Amino acid sequence: MEQSVVDSTEKSRFEVHEDGELAGFAEYHRSGNEIAFIHTEIDPRFEGRGLAGKLARAALDASREQGLAVLPYCPFIRGWITKHPEYADLVPASHRARFGLPAA
Repeated sequence: MEQSVVDSTEKSRFEVHEDGELAGFAEYHRSGNEIAFIHTEIDPRFEGRGLAGKLARAALDASREQGLAVLPYCPFIRGWITKHPEYADLVPASHRARFGLPAA
């Protein structure tokens, strides 16, 4: 199965595809040098295949590459960052407590 993640800027979301079919997305709002992740959803037909994690990693990697500060309003993205603390630095230190993340 071929899996890919693309930034669909016209829809303000990262999309994960499997074999060319949309399997899920992570919606965001971008303002200046910040990207706020609002909602992540995986189609139930694609659950249990690791696609949500792949989506989160790709979205956060793209945010890092673009020098964006991440505001993880989405519970899934916030939880993923908690489980992968190497991404916590993307969240500005002044906002980490607000999202339940360690300050440093």
